[in-house]
Amino acid sequence: MAVFERTRRRSRQILGVFAVAALVLGILSSTLFDRVQGGGYSDPDGESSQATEILRDTFGQASPNFVLLVQPSKPVDDPETVTAATELTKRLRSEPNVSGVASYWADGNPSALLSTDGTRGLIVASILGAEADVDRQVGGLADTYGGNHGVLDVRVGGYAMLLHETVKQSEKDAVVGESIAFPITLIALLFVFGGLVAASLPLVVALITVMITMGALWLITLVTDLAATATNVATLLGLGLAIDYSLLIINRFRDELAAGAQPGPAVTATMRSAGRTVAFSAVTVGVALSGLLFFPLLAVRSMGYAGLAVAVIAATVALTVLPAILFLVGTRIDSGQLGWFLRAPRPAPGEGFWHRLALFVMRKPIPIGLAVTALLLLLGTPFLGVKLGFPDERALPESMNNRQVTEIIQHDFTATDSNALFAVLPDSASGLDDYARELSQVDNVARVDTATGSYSHGGLLVAPNEQHKRFGMSDAAYLSVLPDTADPGTLDRVASDVRAVASPSRVLVGGIAAANADALDSVTAALPIALGFVVIVMLIVLFLLTGSVVLPLVAIVLSVLSLTATFGALVWVFQDGHFAGLLGFTVTGDLPPTVPVMLFGVAFGLAMDYQVFLLSRILEEYERTGKNDAAVAFGLERIGRIVTAAAVLISLVFLGFLASDITFMKAFGIGLPLAVLVDATLVRGFLLPAVMKVLGDWNWWAPGPLEKLHERFGFNEGGAAPTVSGEEIRPRPARV
Repeated sequence: MAVFERTRRRSRQILGVFAVAALVLGILSSTLFDRVQGGGYSDPDGESSQATEILRDTFGQASPNFVLLVQPSKPVDDPETVTAATELTKRLRSEPNVSGVASYWADGNPSALLSTDGTRGLIVASILGAEADVDRQVGGLADTYGGNHGVLDVRVGGYAMLLHETVKQSEKDAVVGESIAFPITLIALLFVFGGLVAASLPLVVALITVMITMGALWLITLVTDLAATATNVATLLGLGLAIDYSLLIINRFRDELAAGAQPGPAVTATMRSAGRTVAFSAVTVGVALSGLLFFPLLAVRSMGYAGLAVAVIAATVALTVLPAILFLVGTRIDSGQLGWFLRAPRPAPGEGFWHRLALFVMRKPIPIGLAVTALLLLLGTPFLGVKLGFPDERALPESMNNRQVTEIIQHDFTATDSNALFAVLPDSASGLDDYARELSQVDNVARVDTATGSYSHGGLLVAPNEQHKRFGMSDAAYLSVLPDTADPGTLDRVASDVRAVASPSRVLVGGIAAANADALDSVTAALPIALGFVVIVMLIVLFLLTGSVVLPLVAIVLSVLSLTATFGALVWVFQDGHFAGLLGFTVTGDLPPTVPVMLFGVAFGLAMDYQVFLLSRILEEYERTGKNDAAVAFGLERIGRIVTAAAVLISLVFLGFLASDITFMKAFGIGLPLAVLVDATLVRGFLLPAVMKVLGDWNWWAPGPLEKLHERFGFNEGGAAPTVSGEEIRPRPARV
């Protein structure tokens, strides 16, 4: 192939270009975590987001997201304490983009801002702006107001700090994950290849891939917002895919050398076969992850951006840098053998483990297939009891400051404005009194504040004063609805009940609980569209690869089935709390809806990735022999070992997620390795040969017009199927 001949001639130039690109983009990515943001779990088009925007633009207010927990060394009402706390409140009120400052030491000493034991007080405020703007400002405010202020010891909390600390924790987790994954992967590669040279090449490709990927994410932040958690996934997914693709290419290159080919022709033959498979694999991963772009939540969309970048970059580096290295290394690929790490000799054709396993399964395909399917469905049954909820401070480790502050407030204070809902009436300020009375009678609502006063249990609690003027204007108003609880489940119910109360005019309800409800609705609404897109495009891609309309359907069904155990494990471990002590996380009794969605995108992409590995080799054998059963057995024999090695290696990489101190990132450390290993063993070792045996030559069937379409546009090396003595050796049944 001409492109690889050019690669051979320009190997050093190609390596130089990618080395410079990796270095430059790696340097740029050093500031990546200053540009990403926490959160991303709200629907920008949802009712709560519209309410937040109107509240900010019309009233200059926002939901309380910044809290100072004040512990004085003297009594809270001591003159020295009052003076210091009052001064601190005034300073906070003078900060730009800070509004709605409420303090125990101002405005009548509100009892809700005093702890139940009377030893601590709160100062609550709202930082205005989009999540990215808030995140950039909250760090400076925390540095300014946290710590000692005379007789006051101040700790900073609130939702803005939760998001800020999530970003910082994600940065630490990325470093820890890489530091764990690289050495473990090197050791595993030594077992696979038996020599330092061959084992080091995938890590070279992986290092270049990760550096370029992180730089690409930095460039993405120039045009759109990006959630911090996507960077962790991009790092480890890039490492895993680069190693997978390198493993496939190096293994095929060594096979070509073992068959007597010279290094140049061996690289060309390798890229014509394994290189083509890598390109298709990257497309399938990219298609699966591009489905995440249909979700409005930034956290999910960011995973889509990162996944697409990783798939393209990993494949590009594997298809350019690695061939260039192989041209230069040549037969020295097996240098640096380490004695007892020596590569095990290959069994004779027809005697390997995977060949014997395929034949065993194909002797009794229906009972074996049904048994494995039943097992996978059984493992997935816990997911039927899934409960969805969005992450809060409990997703962070107990040592994090914001979590400690939040737990103190929940335990020692009766209610705080940080959990408040707000109902915005953008078109009219009439009917406020009756509407406020109705809202104050909702279960678990402690107080309602608006322009006409403060209300509790249907009655007027405080007559309107200077502090109530900010709630209304001539043609618009809003109400603050303060719950008497911090329990997430109860807050969700309160938000639903508040929205159910009849209002005098159009109303938009916002606040954290309302935003969570809107986000869940948006995920549910986008899911069918995303799945439909992924399935349709995946069917087209696999048809172009195989020329069959049956195998793409089989591939998708088996890949989905391989995820059942993963989703069951998510609920069993992270919702129900099994192994919580061992894994080091706090049980919340629910799962963030973004976790199964993002996990499906990544795991389904990887399942299709291995499906392409296997189907490409089985197709190659089928085109060579024209016999379905032999193609399955020999195809699995030739690729089964390398797919198993790739699955083990990428699983070891994904175990780096377990080092994260963010609970929902740990879910990737359990879910992804489990999905990959189930797919590479139960599905590819048992279900695939069973199904292909039952279908027989129908595996390769396509209607006549689609056959002609594939002959013209399909991705095969020779166009039409190979022939022997003028007869096609890839027969397909007559069209039914």
